[in-house]
Amino acid sequence: MKHIVPKSGIPDSKSFVIKEIHAPYFDPTFHMHPEFQLTYVIEGEGTRFVGDNVKSFTHGDMVLTSPNLPHVWRSDNSYFEKKSTLTTGVIVIYFHDHFLGETVHQKDEMESLSRLFKNAERGLEITGATKRAAIKMMLALLDLKGMGSIIQLLKILDLLASSNDCHIITHNHSVALNTEAETHRMNKVYEYVMNNFKNKISLAHVAAIANMTPTSFSRYFSSRVNKSFSDFLKEIRIEHACKLLKEEKMNIEVIGYECGFQTLSNFNKQFKMVIGKQPHHYRSEYLKVTVDAYRDF
Repeated sequence: MKHIVPKSGIPDSKSFVIKEIHAPYFDPTFHMHPEFQLTYVIEGEGTRFVGDNVKSFTHGDMVLTSPNLPHVWRSDNSYFEKKSTLTTGVIVIYFHDHFLGETVHQKDEMESLSRLFKNAERGLEITGATKRAAIKMMLALLDLKGMGSIIQLLKILDLLASSNDCHIITHNHSVALNTEAETHRMNKVYEYVMNNFKNKISLAHVAAIANMTPTSFSRYFSSRVNKSFSDFLKEIRIEHACKLLKEEKMNIEVIGYECGFQTLSNFNKQFKMVIGKQPHHYRSEYLKVTVDAYRDF
């Protein structure tokens, strides 16, 4: 039986926790916890959910999330197949905003850090030179102990706090999943959608999975995810389409069917509505950027 990546709290004897974890797939449970979390994906591909945001991820993904911001890095379905030889790797740092003391945010010197923590309430994706520097610092932190580890964590946070490479992820502040029952209900919905988005999905069937009427489920889902279920499903399909378009293994019409769209015209329409351009423009622009980057290298 495959093991999943565990979630971890911070022992009372520790100021923070850093872990490097390798497993067949990431923990597929949509969850939240009272710690800040800085995540760097070493290897693995899938779909990242942070609050109301849905986005594909691959190796190199780096995100800072705040306490009680619902999130999950869900590996692609291929990782869960019985004969899969795929693996994932991640470095995760858990810490509290008061790990230096309860009154630290009242100090002038910590103004930028307080601003970073405030922005992290909507999730922050770290990119560019900041990400490359942070990766090196996180790798070094794995081998540090004692006061040196605290200083290194502060250096990482100072890097993020002073950077323009930290981009807000969610559109709105998310509503927390306040009970275990809510978390379980949302996870059943997410799991069903991720396993079946290539097929036709009815609101009535998903509502039944959540043990609710279609009307009640629609209100409930929108209040928790800040978008309708139909928009959520559309984003899942379009994100998968973007991944397939980048791989350049299928023609566009086949990709549309693979992602749950019944006609090419509907696929083109929905893709442009979400991404702002037609699928063939998206693919050609991505390939051009990739070729130009290779030439510069």
